[in-house]
Amino acid sequence: MSIELKHKSTVEEIRQNFDNDVERFTHLDTGQISTIDAKYALELITETAKRLEPYAKNLLDVGCGAGNYTLTMLQKTPHLNCTLVDLSKPMLDKALERVVAQTGGKVKIVQGDIRDVALEENHFDIILAGAVLHHLRDDSDWEKVFEKLYNLLKPGGCLMISDLVRQNNEVLTEYFWQRYAEYLDETGGQDYRRKVLEHIAEEDSPQSITYQLELMKKVGFRNVEVLHKNVCFGAFGGVK
Repeated sequence: MSIELKHKSTVEEIRQNFDNDVERFTHLDTGQISTIDAKYALELITETAKRLEPYAKNLLDVGCGAGNYTLTMLQKTPHLNCTLVDLSKPMLDKALERVVAQTGGKVKIVQGDIRDVALEENHFDIILAGAVLHHLRDDSDWEKVFEKLYNLLKPGGCLMISDLVRQNNEVLTEYFWQRYAEYLDETGGQDYRRKVLEHIAEEDSPQSITYQLELMKKVGFRNVEVLHKNVCFGAFGGVK
């Protein structure tokens, strides 16, 4: 692991941060303003999942937070059996409360790191990973998780991702982070920009869309697609 990654937040520190921020992430309009095109990307990945798996029964939401991604999916495909995974128990409790009210299917919560939790393989029709995979660290971490997500899907099932991303080229990475800083400044002012960028520097280690799509193909996904990209954020996925 690089020196840079060694100085990133630990899993426990990330959990504590989210434990203390449940209410903000219950509201997409306020909880995701630091994410460019958050609502648009959420709409794209859930609508794509619905079209790829119109008769889906089992959904896995990785890093579910307060349940926004699952709730949007349920608006399109009601009565799903939903498995919600998150580090934060307060987040899971809020997600459970909200999701149970919107589906006649079974709802299961699993507290833990997706790298470690035990889940049934060849079981899920749809896996959603919203703003979570950027917490992965080195190459082995990324490959381990993508291979696990692939194995959890049924044949024909889809993995849909919306996340913070970087560029393959360092010059372009610097340029796009500059553009993102300008967006944050316009959205919340200089103090807000500083706070968000410091948080990313401490906690996040995103990879490029190209890196992730190539890794998806390496672990077995037969079809991968880019749905949307704007500056440092992207929506994409693949089919098993």
